[in-house]
Formats: sequence, C-alpha cells, structure tokens
Amino acid sequence: MYYKLFVHKVIIKKSVLENFSLVLQLIRDETMKDSLSLKIRSVAANIRKQRESKNYTQEYLAAKLKISQNAYSKIELGYTKITLERLFQIADVLGVSSIDLINIDQFEAA
Repeated sequence: MYYKLFVHKVIIKKSVLENFSLVLQLIRDETMKDSLSLKIRSVAANIRKQRESKNYTQEYLAAKLKISQNAYSKIELGYTKITLERLFQIADVLGVSSIDLINIDQFEAA
C-alpha cells in the first residue's frame, strides 16, 4: 500500500513538474515574441525618423521602392516584416547605412 501511494505521488509530482516546465516554456516564447515585436517596431520607427528628417513623404519612398504608399505605410507601422533586401533598398533611398535603421539604441533614446 505504501509503495503504491509513493509511486502515485511521484507520478503526480512528475506531472506537475512537466506542466510547470511547459508554462515556463510558454512564458519564454511570449517574452521572445515581445522582444522581437519591439525590435521590429524599433526598426520601423528608425525608418520613419530617417524619412522625416529628410522631409521625404511616404509616397516618395513608396515610388522609389516601386510599392504602393499603403504597403510602405505598413512597413513604417511595423505591420509588415521586411526582408534584408528591402531594408538595404530603404537605406539606399534614405542615404543612410542599414545599421542606422536597425540600431535599437537609437530608437530607445528617442
């Protein structure tokens, strides 16, 4: 009887630990998503800041990139994930380094 009870407790404890481990993994995943989301918004804000500092309109950049103004707006809002190629194109049109656009510290200081 004692042996069965002990085995039952071990199984329960193992189940609780597995559930706890799963919860921790979910929290880590959400934290990573939040961190990635912040980075995407930071890049988008840097693009917008650079565009505004040059007094360029969204329409102008969209035309240079051969995309619609609506598509470009979604880039600046962080709704669209851009490729490295698109990041380089935007940097080229703005006349800045791609590093200037991905510099997160620059966004946090603003």
